[in-house]
Amino acid sequence: MKLQIQKSQAVIFDMDGVIADTNPYHKKAWEIFAKKYGLSITDDELKKNVYGRTNEAIFRYLFDKELSREEIKNLSDEKENIFRSIYKGNVKPVKGLFELLNKLKEENIKTGVATSAPKENVDFVLTELNIKTYFNVIIDPSKVSKSKPEPDIYLKAAELLFVDTGDCLVFEDSIPGISAAVSAGMKVVGIMTTSSKNELNCKDAIKDFSEIIFV
Repeated sequence: MKLQIQKSQAVIFDMDGVIADTNPYHKKAWEIFAKKYGLSITDDELKKNVYGRTNEAIFRYLFDKELSREEIKNLSDEKENIFRSIYKGNVKPVKGLFELLNKLKEENIKTGVATSAPKENVDFVLTELNIKTYFNVIIDPSKVSKSKPEPDIYLKAAELLFVDTGDCLVFEDSIPGISAAVSAGMKVVGIMTTSSKNELNCKDAIKDFSEIIFV
């Protein structure tokens, strides 16, 4: 059964788990990274404290201490290099993404990406899929002062798209991301690539973009 969605003036996509199902590769990268530092990350921790959050927040959680900017950058570079190396050549869009982007373009609906992923990962994934030109704005954590679950990144997206927050539809796959979009006053549809509908605590949720109809 398809989910009917009211058309909005703008559609904003998270990236990891929404544009591409990156999280299985992030999981592998985190496992490799954690093993090196004598750490462990459970699947529950990945969902609650990793997916949808910035590396800065993740490292502070994992190491349970304050870290300098240099330490965070070095750790982030290390982990994301692992991720990109194992993901290269394996990047595939979530089912129905290309069809949706083309439909939005045909109907002149504004689009954006608002993600907690580092800029290097954003460039990597969007370039691998060759879809950068589909988006009017692309926002990573460097563009805002507070990351998800705070609403800043979605408020920034609406500002740059010149659209009221109430006229924005967001696709999200993580609990922090959904909280951020709801706090921004936007309509949200959950993508169940990583978590179930109950885990996401989202009224509307789909497995992929083939399950939606705009009305």
